[in-house]
Amino acid sequence: MAKQKILVTGGSGFIGSHLCDFLLGKGNDVVCVDNFFTGTKSNVEHLLENDSFELLEHDIIEPLEMEVEQIYNLACPASPVHYQENPVKTVKTSVMGMINMLDLAQSSNARILQASTSEVYGDPEVHPQPETYNGNVNPLGPRACYDEGKRVAETLMMDYHRENQVDIRIARIFNTYGPKMAQDDGRVVSNFIIQALTGKDLTIYGDGKQTRSFCYVSDMVLGLYEMMNQNNIGPINLGNPHEITVGDLATEIIELSDSISQVIFKELPEDDPKQRQPDISLARELLGWAPQVSLKEGMSLTVKYFREVLGK
Repeated sequence: MAKQKILVTGGSGFIGSHLCDFLLGKGNDVVCVDNFFTGTKSNVEHLLENDSFELLEHDIIEPLEMEVEQIYNLACPASPVHYQENPVKTVKTSVMGMINMLDLAQSSNARILQASTSEVYGDPEVHPQPETYNGNVNPLGPRACYDEGKRVAETLMMDYHRENQVDIRIARIFNTYGPKMAQDDGRVVSNFIIQALTGKDLTIYGDGKQTRSFCYVSDMVLGLYEMMNQNNIGPINLGNPHEITVGDLATEIIELSDSISQVIFKELPEDDPKQRQPDISLARELLGWAPQVSLKEGMSLTVKYFREVLGK
């Protein structure tokens, strides 16, 4: 594939930084845009030596002008701890930021991929979740700033496509994990691993029977790349269909960490989904994509990363 100039918003975040690395490895020019609210410069610092990489501090709530051929829009806090910290800002990032990126895509005739989310399905009443399911989202709850913001972003993508012929891609990302996850992001994988490595009790919210499906970050990045570079606008689910209870995940992480930690239970937060599992039939059929990294292999690599970060 010919060299392209690619913009990655949220590019110093967890998935974004892995994506920047991957795209540079494919021989592209990459512009990483981030306001560093949840992303960190250290995630992409090693890329600054590459002449094909540019790091720009910018908040996509404000318009941006440049000439690019592809835009991956990953800019938005993705963990409840961060997106609930400033819910109005979260909505603005998903809505105003989406409009600004769509305007940029239109003016530069670029293809744009929106990193949407499994959160558009809310607390699902259909299991596993196919792209045809419209979801069960509480528009008034504490998670709505993220859930509804992402739903409106998908609406904007489709309206710009229909009205202005903007070349769009919508990927619905399910739980993703791996190295470079933020220590303070409050999500179950990083919480459990840090608690296990520091000898603290692992905190389970609810009874531990709620399920999640975890996709290793290298699989997710490849899925986003395939989505961007094939002719299906989506939405398409990207995630690992292997489902595990939160209780079983805690047990596995304690074992992988050689930890003496115990498990404690606390009250489940409002609107927290009880089941989450992607139907990836479309991704298999249309993109030829499916996750390759097993949960045990991916969790081992993630535990190793946090050991090094924590000096454990």
